[in-house]
Amino acid sequence: MTGRSSSAPARARRRDRRVYTRSHPVLFALLAVGRRRAVARVGGAVLVHGTEPYRQALTRVPLDRTAAGTTGGAARELSAGGTLFDQEGTGHRATRRAVAAGLGAAGVERLRPVWQEVLDRRLAPLGAGHDVDLVPLARELAGATVCALLGIAGDPEAIAEAAAGAAAAAVRDHLPGPRRPGTARAAAAATARLEALLAPVGGETAESGLRAMLAVAAVNTTVAALPRAAAWCADAGLWDEAADDRLRPALVDELLRVTAPSPLLPRVAATDAQLDGCPVRAGDRLILVARHAARAHDRLPDARRPAPPAVARLVFGAGAHACPGARLAGAQLADVLAALVPHRPTVVRARVDRGAALPGWRSLTVRAAHARRSPENR
Repeated sequence: MTGRSSSAPARARRRDRRVYTRSHPVLFALLAVGRRRAVARVGGAVLVHGTEPYRQALTRVPLDRTAAGTTGGAARELSAGGTLFDQEGTGHRATRRAVAAGLGAAGVERLRPVWQEVLDRRLAPLGAGHDVDLVPLARELAGATVCALLGIAGDPEAIAEAAAGAAAAAVRDHLPGPRRPGTARAAAAATARLEALLAPVGGETAESGLRAMLAVAAVNTTVAALPRAAAWCADAGLWDEAADDRLRPALVDELLRVTAPSPLLPRVAATDAQLDGCPVRAGDRLILVARHAARAHDRLPDARRPAPPAVARLVFGAGAHACPGARLAGAQLADVLAALVPHRPTVVRARVDRGAALPGWRSLTVRAAHARRSPENR
């Protein structure tokens, strides 16, 4: 018995929806445009919502990896180039292999003690009846993991703050919506600050752009995903599934699917193509809506009847464009849930982050179920 009320999943979805409606209202409106169609053209942009067209766009349509308004284009503008996001051909594959080696099974096990120490220390107050804000926890966990991954002795929280700032500045320059004057300069300055923090002793390296972009990706997805997933567990009454070693892996996949930390992928078509009968012209902007492709908007998380892996993993891309950090994200979330299970916390306060690059919480305060103080939800 889970003791879960029939209204719990709806409550969880309502709370999670706030990260879109309050922090990224323009983005949320865009996500709703043509949602009932697998592919919809809006001016010079093609919105891809359907599962199969999304997969085909990433695996069959040649993409311009350096075009303005894409992740790769932003990476090249903000650094000297040569990052994972803007490389092509042999260089791209070689970089992906190097990153994947550090984030494979052995790499994750090497990094695990780093975030376990953060979890043990940050969650200890729950056992004493104190509230804990999961956003600073996620920020330190992400920063510490990046430091260990890159082999630097920096301040994890300072690096996480810098990575968040660089992403927030850059996203204004390549996500849909009006651009403010000076956004490109602000993004470049924020990335330079991050690269300085990530530089090894002895100064800059030729890999500074790659290091910065890895930090940006790791920090921002972690800080967006972990608190949102914990809130889903608390609001939807999923702690029994999280406590079950057999169900937890499926629950992790389902929570990553419904939170879809990077809800859309901005890309540009390099050649003419067709997606679900919709003509795509070279130079068209593709808005690949990962959230809808993975059915996050209309299929609740269910560890006992999970979505097929081929659907759930679309939140991490597909084919050569799949995120190499998917294994790391899953391992971190699994360990966060396992650490929270003994306390079965509830959410007592939640504030949306209106300035973050990705939809998420500015603070998400939880309290152990055994604590006797009255909740203060707002």
